[in-house]
Amino acid sequence: MKRWLLMLLLVNATAVAESFEYPLQPQPVATDTYVIEGKTEDFSKQNGGFIVNTGFIVTTAGVVVIDTGVSRRFGEQQRAVIEKLTGKKVVRVYITHHHPDHFLGNQTYTDVPIYALPATRDGIKAEGETFNGNMYRMVGDWMRDTRVTPPTQDAKAGKETVGGHELEVIALQGHTAGDLVLFDHTTGVLFSGDLVFNNRAATTPHATLAMWLTTLDSLQALPFKTLVPGHGNVASDTAPIQQTRAYLQWLQTTLEDAAAHGLDMLEVMQTPIPADFQHVALVQHELRRSVSHLYPALEQAHLKPAKPAE
Repeated sequence: MKRWLLMLLLVNATAVAESFEYPLQPQPVATDTYVIEGKTEDFSKQNGGFIVNTGFIVTTAGVVVIDTGVSRRFGEQQRAVIEKLTGKKVVRVYITHHHPDHFLGNQTYTDVPIYALPATRDGIKAEGETFNGNMYRMVGDWMRDTRVTPPTQDAKAGKETVGGHELEVIALQGHTAGDLVLFDHTTGVLFSGDLVFNNRAATTPHATLAMWLTTLDSLQALPFKTLVPGHGNVASDTAPIQQTRAYLQWLQTTLEDAAAHGLDMLEVMQTPIPADFQHVALVQHELRRSVSHLYPALEQAHLKPAKPAE
């Protein structure tokens, strides 16, 4: 009986994957504002790369989209869901940063302005094709016919009213060289991108930890009512910011101490996870990745020149 049930579950999972339909369910988080929450998982053929939060704001001028997801299929399905739910057309898109799960749905939106910070546009142009190839290897045919489509407009820091919503673009960095935060002053919703993770370990392939920690202080000072992190559940307080900060501080201290004591990368990867973070999704996995991203530079900084012979 158990074996038969397991086989049935596997068949159903395979059928869902082969349909290439993302389970997109927009959830209202404020007036005129919706979020499509991704899974707190790593990329896989089972989830199709649907691990990211995307959002949209319904204005009197049309719909503003925040991040387009991981693939052409995602972007198409996202747009179809938005237009069916709202009965309105998308009028602009914001891309929070250049990581692939946030922008590879762009080709669905080539008929509207796609805004991003200049550093994000540069990152997509420099690394987009590599990202696209890597995503295909990780999630397979979910990525079929996905083409890298860079943003078309430079987002400028400051406020602008769009269809009755006072939107502020805030230009930051730390997670990457260009992290766009969108703050809707009309509703109090803050779209933080991957500067904030909620009960999901932060990723660091382009991170500058000291800058990121400073940036989190800036975010916490904003008068938001609702926080939409790049990954993890939407929140109504600063707890995800505090958790992200605590994790990054622990990571920074751990790596610096290890380099000062001459530990090799494998030793650092086996560092025990503190109790405060053991419940955080993918924490051991992301520790290993962060060591590979950040530790070589720290090792080099701690190397001491050989004492000259007397």
